[in-house]
Amino acid sequence: MQYAYAGQGDLFTGPAPEMKRAKAPGPVGRHGRIHVGTSGYSFEDWVGPFYPRGTQRNRMLNEYVRHFGVVEINATYYRIPSANMFARMEEKTPDGFEFIVKLYKGMTHDIEDDADMYQRFTSAVEPLKRVGKFGGYLAQFPWRFRQGDREMRHIESLRDRLKGAPLFVEFRHDSWIGRETFEFLKEHGVGYCSVDEPGLRGLVPPVAAATTDTAYVRFHGRNTKNWWGRGGDRYDYDYSTDELGEWVEKLTKLEERTKRVYAFFNNCHAGHAARNAEIMVEMLGEELA
Repeated sequence: MQYAYAGQGDLFTGPAPEMKRAKAPGPVGRHGRIHVGTSGYSFEDWVGPFYPRGTQRNRMLNEYVRHFGVVEINATYYRIPSANMFARMEEKTPDGFEFIVKLYKGMTHDIEDDADMYQRFTSAVEPLKRVGKFGGYLAQFPWRFRQGDREMRHIESLRDRLKGAPLFVEFRHDSWIGRETFEFLKEHGVGYCSVDEPGLRGLVPPVAAATTDTAYVRFHGRNTKNWWGRGGDRYDYDYSTDELGEWVEKLTKLEERTKRVYAFFNNCHAGHAARNAEIMVEMLGEELA
């Protein structure tokens, strides 16, 4: 069986498109509830492997929405976005398209107690909320963020400061994997983010779980050699169809138990995420055959 290449990216600057498609690509799965996309969309090394040759950065989102109906914005981890930025991005996307926005590092890594930071961040996504294109926030915590009372209180604080918007948390340390964590997240209405990443000691195993009515999965690749930094890109990994097949059943089971499943590929090096995302879409589509 032959699988075609696909892709996605990140932030956009530039003029709005002359015209946009009327409808975003729909979800897949047995019940049509699995939304597949990538973590970002504006990568230069996707031009050729995924985007047509010659595609400029300010046209990448236009190309992306031809393939996927959802995207995870990761650039917001590095800087607080503006409402104008999201308004311009929204203009380039069709009806039914969704954005998941990753939280700024001051909220998950540096953990700054700055009310103005939260106010500016939540105000920035208003253009997406107004048109129903905001899917929620992703809080990705570092490996040093380990399960404990103080850390749980911080997650509660995040939930409150984000004004009740959908919140998904991704842990990197395996101390969080257990009944106490899942019950805590369920109690506070916070979504658990399942991950696929290298099987290294201390990292989170590929547990497919959901703590709200929306499941969330991120695929980071299994680059064991470079995960802890040895001069290479930890996200330089191209999943085999067999490895992706391991998740078809897991995603299908999550779909059975929830109203929606998000699946994002973060192995963005050289267009791997885009290619793997489209393969996953095709494999999930075959579940209906």
